[in-house]
Amino acid sequence: MTTSARAPRIDVITIFPDYVKPLELSLIGKARTSGLVDIRVHDLREFATDRHRTVDDSPFGGGAGMVMRPDVWARAIDATATHASASDGAEASADPRDLIVLVPTPSGTPLTQARAAELAAMLSEPDVRAVVACGRYEGIDARLVDHLTAAAHVREVSEFSLGDYVLNGGDVAAIALLEGVVRLLPGVLGNPESIVEESFQGDGLLEYPVYTRPAQWEEREVPAVLTSGDHQAVARWRREQSLRRTARRRPELLGPLAADLTRQDAAILRTEGVGVGAYGHLAGPFTVRLANPSDVPDIAEVAAATFILACPDDTQLGDIRAHLATALSPQVFATYLGDSQRDLLVVCDGVSGSIVGYSMLIADPGAQSDSGDLLRESGQSGIELSKCYVLARVQGTGAARALMEATLDHARTRGAAQVWLGVNQQNERAAAFYARSGFESAGSRRYRVGDVDHSDHVLRFDLAQSVAE
Repeated sequence: MTTSARAPRIDVITIFPDYVKPLELSLIGKARTSGLVDIRVHDLREFATDRHRTVDDSPFGGGAGMVMRPDVWARAIDATATHASASDGAEASADPRDLIVLVPTPSGTPLTQARAAELAAMLSEPDVRAVVACGRYEGIDARLVDHLTAAAHVREVSEFSLGDYVLNGGDVAAIALLEGVVRLLPGVLGNPESIVEESFQGDGLLEYPVYTRPAQWEEREVPAVLTSGDHQAVARWRREQSLRRTARRRPELLGPLAADLTRQDAAILRTEGVGVGAYGHLAGPFTVRLANPSDVPDIAEVAAATFILACPDDTQLGDIRAHLATALSPQVFATYLGDSQRDLLVVCDGVSGSIVGYSMLIADPGAQSDSGDLLRESGQSGIELSKCYVLARVQGTGAARALMEATLDHARTRGAAQVWLGVNQQNERAAAFYARSGFESAGSRRYRVGDVDHSDHVLRFDLAQSVAE
């Protein structure tokens, strides 16, 4: 291997050196051969001190599995500055460069393209090298990270994860890491422009679909725009496809892009269920589900934010706070979840990943609500929509519509003929939304907040008629 004296250097330590032999192949293998990167693989067992070459022991506190010893790992990592792998055939020589230690673990920080680019940039500095510590079994003794973090020659210790799943060891993660980092080193890729158009690069979107010859295959044709010769049209098509693919597969990536979207971009995203809400926030697509106990703090937070906005302007702040404490607290919502007559639904935003609204149905409103008299007068079975709120930032994005549709569908599963709700007579925006959703006027009622009575419109939705239509 014709390695440059100051090529980016990465040491991989593992108990299975053959596991990482793919590092000798493809672009990484070519980069190693041409001296663009210096990758050395070491057997951890070479640094054990007993005749059995032991690298692990049983965990303190009990439990299944074995834990890798910190002393063996420390010796191995310290030795990489001068140790030459037998497979490399290189002579040992001192390498005093600052050290970055990378530890694959399911409990680590998720590896991203941005992080890969950051590591590539650091490794391009002449005074930096990296060690990847491929753990096994139940992991490496936690004291190793503490020890290395405090070491003067260690620039950074980073525990990273490939995703929310568990592998048998860190070797696969090490290969994935090096694939992602080495390809970003100067000179490794023949065409640097290819990096710019990849997923997670450039505009932060997923990459558009790609095609090649033959133009027609198995009765499937390449999109005509790609063979048109119109470069502007191709660029627009690729942008559209990236937006659609990202909205469908990874909507959470769209959040940081809101300020840079064109009107055309926004129109495309709306067709995928992602809209620009109040204050310029992107939101959607939305999912609606029944709430569970872990949702209670988030529901209470949404309830506090939305109730204030729904109150008439003359409502006293002290009365609002008292109402939040007595009727919309986490403790109260926990009680609602345990009530068989109440169903709590939440709407979740695919962009932010958070709960952005909620609704609550009361299956026996005649006994529990101010709409009971009106319901009894109707002579029909009904269910009350006691609460239906979404955060202001997602208004206009379809979140409220998704929540309402799912709530009405759930009411049908309760066997009710009608859904009833009350809306403050001063809340014109909400009243208009309910009208668009198919609710009709059925009377009025009084609703008390603190010592003040407020007037509500009572609205009714005919479930049986909506199904027939």
